[in-house]
Amino acid sequence: MRVADDQTGFIASNTRSLEQAKAHPTLVPLAIYPGAARGDPAPKVPMVGFAMYEVDVGVGSILRVMIDARHQRQGYGRAAFVELIRRLGLIPEVEMIVTSHREGNVAIARLLSRLGFVPWDVDPALRRAGEVYLRWPR
Repeated sequence: MRVADDQTGFIASNTRSLEQAKAHPTLVPLAIYPGAARGDPAPKVPMVGFAMYEVDVGVGSILRVMIDARHQRQGYGRAAFVELIRRLGLIPEVEMIVTSHREGNVAIARLLSRLGFVPWDVDPALRRAGEVYLRWPR
């Protein structure tokens, strides 16, 4: 799986994400499959994306959502964020749900805005240059 060529600078590779998840047990990686795979322990349809989240000190962070270039613009990204918000909302210790994206990533900025994410004022000492921080307003 891979994103479109013009998106490669916006997200870490799935290999890198899985390496991080192996090294840090608080990271939760998830495969994204189409609805036809629902309930099948060994899906016969291809994986369409990858997501990863973490819960730390009451904050549920959506760290990665990657949809394969062949499956973009079919609603999988939106569905993945909706499911991640739902899952994080079920964890009692989660008081805030956050995410971020690289500046210039217009597609994800538009999607997150439509889902209701709003700017998150992160402590300047914790900010990474070129990153836009957002929170889910609940």
